[in-house]
This record gives sequence, C-alpha cells and structure tokens, in this order.
Amino acid sequence: MTRIAAVHGALAPHRHAQREITDMIARVCLPEGTDRGVLDRLHDSAKVKTRHTALPLDSYAELRDFGAVNDAFIEGAVSLGAEAVGAALDAAGLSPRDVDLLMFTSVTGIATPSVDARLVGPLGLRPDVKRVPVFGLGCVAGAAGIARLHDYLLGRPDDVAVLLSVELCSLTFQRSDASPANLVAGALFGDGAAAVVACGARRTAATGPVVVGTRSHLYPDTEHVLGWDITASGFRVVLDASVPDVVRKHLAADVDAFLADHGLCRRDIAAWVCHPGGPKLLEAVEEALELPCGALNLTWSSLAAVGNLSSASVLHVLRDTLEQRRPPVGTAGLLLAMGPGFCSELVLLRW
Repeated sequence: MTRIAAVHGALAPHRHAQREITDMIARVCLPEGTDRGVLDRLHDSAKVKTRHTALPLDSYAELRDFGAVNDAFIEGAVSLGAEAVGAALDAAGLSPRDVDLLMFTSVTGIATPSVDARLVGPLGLRPDVKRVPVFGLGCVAGAAGIARLHDYLLGRPDDVAVLLSVELCSLTFQRSDASPANLVAGALFGDGAAAVVACGARRTAATGPVVVGTRSHLYPDTEHVLGWDITASGFRVVLDASVPDVVRKHLAADVDAFLADHGLCRRDIAAWVCHPGGPKLLEAVEEALELPCGALNLTWSSLAAVGNLSSASVLHVLRDTLEQRRPPVGTAGLLLAMGPGFCSELVLLRW
C-alpha cells in the first residue's frame, strides 16, 4: 500500500496574461506583414487566461542557441524543484533526510549530472538517497511517476519516496516557426513544477489517499502523434490533430477494464483527476468516458489559470483536489494522463 502524504505545486516566477504571450509570439514567429488572425483565434480557443514563464518575455529573444536555452532550463529547474520538494516535505511533516528515493521527471530540458543530483546538497537529502531521473514520458509522467513510486514502495514499505516534476515549456518554443504545432503549443503550455511525497505501508503518519492500483497502455501505430523532433535549435514539438480521436477510440475501454479489475465502474469514481492537455483533449475525455457535468471542473480551472504544465499539470490538479474538493473517506478516485507513445497512465486512488 502506498499513501500520498503531500502534493505541492510551484510556478515559474513571471506571470503573464494570455494576450501578452500572444503578442510576443506574433513578434517572433510570424513573418512581417502576416495577418495574425489565425494566431489570435488559436490562443483564444485554448481557454487559457494566464501563464507563468521561467524568464521575462523579452529575454527569450536573447537565447541564441540550444546550449543557452538548456542552461536556462537547468538553472530554473534546480530553483523551482528545490521549492517544490521542500514545501511538499514540510506539508508531509517530514525532513529531507527521511527521503529514500527521489524520482525526477522532465521533458523540457536535459542535464548531466541530472537535476535530482543537483538538488541533493541544497535540499539536505542523504548522500545515499536513491535517484531515478526520467526523460521522455512527457505529459503522462506525472501519473506514471506516481505509479512507479507505488511499485517501489510495495517492496520498501518503510520508505519515503518523492516524485519531482519540473517543466519549463516556454524554453522549448521555436522562434521563427509559424507551423500550426508550434503555434498551438505556444497557446497552451506554461512553466511549473510539482512534488509528491509518498509513504510505504509501514509509514503510518501519512493521511492522504492510498494508491490501489495502476495501469499503463501504449496504443498501436501512434508514435507519430505527439513528441519532439530534436533539432539544432532544440526541441521542436510534434502535435498531431488526431490526438483527440485516439483518446475517443481507446480511453473508455482502458478505463472500464482497469476499474473492472478492482470491482468498480465509472459511476463509482468520486473524483476524476485528469491532466489538462487542452480543450480538445478534455472534450474528448469527457465524451469518451461520458462524464457527468462538472466532473473535470478542477482540470478546466487549472488549464485556465496556468496552462498545460506537461507532466506537472496532473499533479497540480491532484493538489487542487486534495485542497478544494477532497472526496469522502472510503471513496475512489481515478488519476489519468496521456502522453507521447501515444499512451495513457491510470492510477486508482482511495480516500
């Protein structure tokens, strides 16, 4: 049994209204004299009101190559990661020296030594802490990270494990690229982090929800619909318009089979903790699962307030669920996210 002891979300320091970001993208991406009507419609339809960025907007034009971009990622990830983990441990009533495993995930920058290694000293973690840096899972990594903490703690019931996600999506934006995928990404993604503290079965102090089970699923012939093309200028987004259709085709059967394995069905779920991938994705989830009105309100609210934070987003929604709409004791919740592969990750919770 794994119990979630605390979840803390952190946001990058610079907050902007969506219109400010739209104006910046128009300046750096659209050829001079281009009608920006399509860009404005894309950004309006994203349902995002505000977002946070790691750097002031004017600073992005000064990042001349991928090396400079990645240096900014490392600096920002270490700072934001330390904030998220420190606050999550405080909320759990634990000290850094209680942590036995630190898992770090990101898909918006790379580092060797990895970001988790760079945090051991500043946070005061033990030098024998086990570390697992994870790259490439993208938006699904928040859910997958909790699932992998659960796998670890099943065999280490006395241990404390921490998942840290840091995603500085603004640093992946490609200047002078007016492709639809780049413009859509520029409308949706923001910068933030989240940390989850989880405890094994014999750590009785934790009071959060229990992880009952998990399931991963890769969908056939969908590798091309979401991910990165790695280029000389960094990470160029791959974002195919077919993603919502993949969700409509596959998600309901996966969810139903997973719940049935635990003697449950959709109407037994008191809380749907869903990754806010974007309006079209959320509409596809609501349609595929035939969710009741308002089931994803916290997800929609997170999308509006901070945008899509990639792997950190579903963890922000989990935090909001714990703080604002905690289900009754004994009821079930389903945490779900989707990402490159194309894949889904499901985590069954019990409050």
